[in-house]
Amino acid sequence: MEKMLVVVFDSESKVNKGADALKELDREGTVSVYAGAIIKKNQDGTVSALDVREEWPIRAISGTAIGSLIGLLGGPVGVVIGASSGLMIGAFGDLYHSGVSAEFLDDVASTLSAGKYALVADISEEYVLPLDIRMEELGGEVFRTRKQYVEEDQLQSDIDEIDADIDRWEKEMADSRAEHKAKLQAKIAKAKQKRDKKVEQLKQRRAQAEKEHHQKIEALKTKAAKARADRKAAIEARITQINDSYHNAVAKVKNSQADKLEKVADRLDQKAQQLKTGKT
Repeated sequence: MEKMLVVVFDSESKVNKGADALKELDREGTVSVYAGAIIKKNQDGTVSALDVREEWPIRAISGTAIGSLIGLLGGPVGVVIGASSGLMIGAFGDLYHSGVSAEFLDDVASTLSAGKYALVADISEEYVLPLDIRMEELGGEVFRTRKQYVEEDQLQSDIDEIDADIDRWEKEMADSRAEHKAKLQAKIAKAKQKRDKKVEQLKQRRAQAEKEHHQKIEALKTKAAKARADRKAAIEARITQINDSYHNAVAKVKNSQADKLEKVADRLDQKAQQLKTGKT
């Protein structure tokens, strides 16, 4: 099962030992680690990435779920604390991309106070105790949540809402007086610009998700080829789970797009029928 992991420590030496322990768990096959970083919470509330662990399959954090999660943990006052109360203004995009919930952010933020350190990782695991025991022995407090795949779905939903607004305003413009048409045309033009940005963002996120997916699968296949029989079976099960999660997320967006295209086709058919019967 894919998860986002944060382990909070009270010193740099402890968080480094935690990172080494996570690496060992990965070598054992107990956990599969795809990306990781060590961060420090500064006195001003921001965070610093002290070490991006390049031994993992996803070596850069820019544009990844971990990058967004780190950004949220170091966000401005009022973005993280109280997030579940709806104070995530300006951060919803990062929240969707991070793969975690606002409640998870609140839980981590309540412990990751100034001067503390955290190990942040994108992982898969079947059992929680091996990692928990190892980290707690080193003085770490473990937070984990199942990774959510909601960003593409949300972006597609945003695009659909904008399209619905444009369609409604175009119909309204047909029945409006001349002096009102210019205002509606301006609203439509602005909405189309916003839609184009969302479409481009969706394309970029899809490309990034596909890249990360392939990196994870190739890393797991390499690990499975070298593993003992019992570990190999567990790793192959992770490959199946990751493939299923990814393809289900892709299919969900594609189904939404197919429904939208079907509705557009229905409207065109209706207009064609109206023209045939002489109606406007």
